[in-house]
Amino acid sequence: MKTLPWHDPERVNSLLHHLGQRILVLDGAMGTMIQAEKLGEADYRGDRFGDHTDDLKGNNDLLSLTRPELIADIHRRFLAAGCDLVETNTFNANRISQADYALEALAGEINLASAKLARKVCDEVTATNPERPRFVVGVIGPTNRTASISPDVSNPGYRAVTFADLVETYREAVRGLLDGGADLLMIETIFDTLNAKAAIFAVQDEFEARQEHWPLLISGTITDASGRTLSGQTPEAFYYSIAHAAPLATGFNCALGADQLKPHVRALARVANCLVTAHPNAGLPNEFGEYDESPEQMASVVESYAAEGLVNIIGGCCGTTPEHLQAIVEAVSRHAPRPFEELKAA
Repeated sequence: MKTLPWHDPERVNSLLHHLGQRILVLDGAMGTMIQAEKLGEADYRGDRFGDHTDDLKGNNDLLSLTRPELIADIHRRFLAAGCDLVETNTFNANRISQADYALEALAGEINLASAKLARKVCDEVTATNPERPRFVVGVIGPTNRTASISPDVSNPGYRAVTFADLVETYREAVRGLLDGGADLLMIETIFDTLNAKAAIFAVQDEFEARQEHWPLLISGTITDASGRTLSGQTPEAFYYSIAHAAPLATGFNCALGADQLKPHVRALARVANCLVTAHPNAGLPNEFGEYDESPEQMASVVESYAAEGLVNIIGGCCGTTPEHLQAIVEAVSRHAPRPFEELKAA
C-alpha cells in the first residue's frame, strides 16, 4: 500500500509529542460502567425503539443513540481520572454483532454517533487545558464470529463468516468512526488473527478511498494460560502477522489480569518495531463473573510494566473503573515510556 498523507498532521504530531514525553493512559471498561447503572429494557429502547421486536437489554452500543448523556458522562468520568485517550462506545457496533438484536442496519449510525459523542467530550475537556489534549480512539471490536475456527465440532471445515463478510462489516464501522471525528482507530480484543487481517484490509481500503490515513492501534487477546490467542498464536507470531499494517502501536487487552498478562506484553515488547500498548482486566473474574482487584492492587502491578519500560500506552479493560484509572495514572507518571524513535507526521 502506498504511503498516504495523515488526515490531520498537526493532531498526529501532538499525539506523537505527548507519547514521547510520558506514558499515555487509555480509559477503562465502558461495559463495567454501564452495568453499574442497572439499566432496564426501557433504558435501552428509549423512545425510538419502543416497538422494536427483539429484546435490546445488553446492547450497550445502542445507548449512544438512546442514552447519549449516560455515555458522555462515562467519558467525562474517565477523563476526570486523568485518561488521555477515550474509546468510543462501539465494541459491538457492527452488522454481525448487531444482528443479534435485529439492528444490523444501524451499525453505521451507531459508530458515527458514538464517535461524535467522544469527540465532543474530549474537545470540552481539552478546551479547559489545551496543553493536555485528549484523543478519541475509534474502537473496532472483533465481532462474535471467527473466520479461522469452525463453530461446529462435527464439521471442522465450516465457517460462520467469510473474510469478505468481515471486510464489508468492518469498513462500514470504520466509515462511521472517521466521519464522527476519531483521532485514531483501534482494532481490539483480537482472538482470531484472520478477523484482524480483515479489519486491517477494511481500514486500509477506507484510507485509500479517502486518500489519507489515521494512526492505527492493534490489540490482541491471550485467551488462557497457554499464552496464545484463540487462533493459536504466541505473542511474537501475532505481532509478525499484523506488522504489515504498520500500526502506531500494538499490544494486548482483556481475558487476563495485569499480573497474568505481563509476560505476554514483555514477549511482544521484545520484538515489536512500534509502540506497545496494554489494557488488562482488573484481575481474573470470580465465580459471579465480577472483578475483585482494587485500584491500588491493579496500579501496583501496572506500575511494574512501566518500571520495566514495556509500554507507551496503558489502560484498563473488564472491571476497571475511573478509580482504577486514576490510580494507574498516578503510578505510571513516575516512569518513562518505552523508548522509540520519535516519529513526525509530514
